[in-house]
Amino acid sequence: MKDLGLRRAAPALAVFAAVRLLGLTVLGAWGAAAGSSPHTLLSARWDSLWYARIAAEGYGYEVVLPNGHVHSNLAFFPLLPWLERLVAAVTGLSYGSAGLVVSAVAGLAAAWGIFAVADLLHGRRAGVLAVAAWAALPVGIVQSMAYSESLFTALAAWALYGVLRGRWLTAGLLAAGAGLTRPVGAAVVAAVWVAAVLAWRRGERSWWKGPGGGALAAGVLLAPMGAAAYVLWVGARTGGGLLGYLDVQAGWGNGFDGGWAFGRFIGAKLASPAFAAGAGLLLGVALVLWLYWLCVRQRQPAALLVYCGIVVALALCASGYFGSKPRLLLPAFPLLLPAAVAMARWRTRRAALVLGAAALVSALYGAFWLNGSGPP
Repeated sequence: MKDLGLRRAAPALAVFAAVRLLGLTVLGAWGAAAGSSPHTLLSARWDSLWYARIAAEGYGYEVVLPNGHVHSNLAFFPLLPWLERLVAAVTGLSYGSAGLVVSAVAGLAAAWGIFAVADLLHGRRAGVLAVAAWAALPVGIVQSMAYSESLFTALAAWALYGVLRGRWLTAGLLAAGAGLTRPVGAAVVAAVWVAAVLAWRRGERSWWKGPGGGALAAGVLLAPMGAAAYVLWVGARTGGGLLGYLDVQAGWGNGFDGGWAFGRFIGAKLASPAFAAGAGLLLGVALVLWLYWLCVRQRQPAALLVYCGIVVALALCASGYFGSKPRLLLPAFPLLLPAAVAMARWRTRRAALVLGAAALVSALYGAFWLNGSGPP
């Protein structure tokens, strides 16, 4: 069994912290030149405001738009605002600042979980490089915001590690936590279930008896509890029953249409003077699909392929604000494993130069993005 102590993971955590510090430094310098507040951009705009309001007041707040659409805070899952409230109570920080603390800790936990999965499958060097690549993604600045992506990725990565190690009870509990964090928690639940079925087919047929049998069954039962509890609660609160949460999301213009709306959006760009933007989006989708194909060719464990496939499908095939799609892909860290394995064969200097350049581009793009349209 590999040692997952701090000493083994330390290089990955140090790289992650360095990339995030670079992003925050560039954001601070950009803010000083533009007259913007990095703290406000990270903790008090867009979704972070909704999470902070839930932490402060609970659920029940909504905004009615001129077109009649209703934006209800019931669309936001509760684990992040619960943690914001806890941190604020202990530290005296504002809820937005508490969200930054949660994201900072969760980001390190996510980096550690990604390292753990990659290290288990491909070795320590690939683990460090996978973390570096994840931190240096173009929208990596979201990992430092009072958003739920870092928290969700931490829970998902460690749940998947639990599955790979056969620690079913841990995997089920973490999957339940992921289900309380974001709607895409369903991807973690599916990964646990598929892995459990495969374990059963391999001969672990005595779910309640024998070594690990009870833990496997308990993990399978626990995994969906977080998401199910929140969705059922929303349905009861709104009177919409099992479909109540979908109605809430529809008020935000969110739904699953198989990518039809996104495809039309790209097509409109390609047929307009914004052709370059449409071509860029098309190339981006092709890159994501190619990376997933590489994951299949790499023969990643079924749990990772199921998890990553659902995250990608929900991100690319959902209607809604299309600028969110890069952010929604952040938890799909298995996409980075083929690149990490390839870079692990390089000389250290070459890998450091490539990832260092990527980190700098990510930092500059993050500062530009947050001082512009920003993530919704």
